[in-house]
Amino acid sequence: MEAKPAENANGPEKAQSCFIRDTAIPMLERCLGGASIEHFRNSRIEFLKGMRSLLDERISQLSKQGEHKGTHVTVE
Repeated sequence: MEAKPAENANGPEKAQSCFIRDTAIPMLERCLGGASIEHFRNSRIEFLKGMRSLLDERISQLSKQGEHKGTHVTVE
């Protein structure tokens, strides 16, 4: 099976190919049943949610560090 060249934002130039997207996922879809495909889809979603959780935690840490800078001075 021949993979089609993907179009990128700059036009019909060849975009970088992705083994997972172009080969592995179509092969899995042919070999596995519907329930298995659903499990793999859910695992991708859970992975992305985990990444989002890590990013949210790091953003929270960085935000708290910024709050402790400087002192309050009353000017008359």
